Amino acid sequence: MSAFLYGAALQWKLDIRSKSLLITCYVVPLLFFAVMGGIFTSINPEAKNTLIPSMTILGVSTGALIGLPPSLVEIYGSDIKKVYKANGVPMYLGIISTFLSAFIHLFIMCTVIYIVAPIAFNAVPPANLPLYFCSLTFFIAVSLSVGSFLGLALKNQAKLIMISQMIFLPSIMLSGIMFPVDFLPKGFQIASKALPATWGYQLMTDNSFHWENLWPLAAILLVAVILCHLLLKRLQSA
Repeated sequence: MSAFLYGAALQWKLDIRSKSLLITCYVVPLLFFAVMGGIFTSINPEAKNTLIPSMTILGVSTGALIGLPPSLVEIYGSDIKKVYKANGVPMYLGIISTFLSAFIHLFIMCTVIYIVAPIAFNAVPPANLPLYFCSLTFFIAVSLSVGSFLGLALKNQAKLIMISQMIFLPSIMLSGIMFPVDFLPKGFQIASKALPATWGYQLMTDNSFHWENLWPLAAILLVAVILCHLLLKRLQSA
């Protein structure tokens, strides 16, 4: 246990110095929030009611889908994997420590948005604070599980970037954070149901837990965990 905690703490310290993580977990989401927060609330004053969850969804999707997978490729696609095997280190240590580190960074970024948005853009805070952060915690975990699967499944950085963008861009455009999903063509509305961002946004804007919003996220999380487990077993036996 102490070795695992040491590994997780070490990964967190390494991630702090990582430029790619700094960009995807802090710089891009907070810069987008600073610019688009003003534009959204100027064009549509009603946007202040959903500004915090919408910018949070964007920030978490950026960090989980664009920032996390390359870190896992660096671990499992390099000689670090051989060091793990040679020293009897469990193969899951890398993914769990990276997952926890990214989770903390994304949670900090989301907390910054939650604190600054009402001050900078007169955004309306969530009505139920504990419920909001429980929803946020669940959404971050689901998004990171998808990012973990991408990082384990793809070893080529070019393919990884392409596939990550193919999931990230629809997550932003179809999830409802830019404009209501009802405005989209029927086909895009159906496609949006497969994205964690769609259900996470609904979960955080409903101000209550509804099973119809929870079960899709739970299903995506379960599938991602099973796939990650299978990929780790394959890496262990390779």
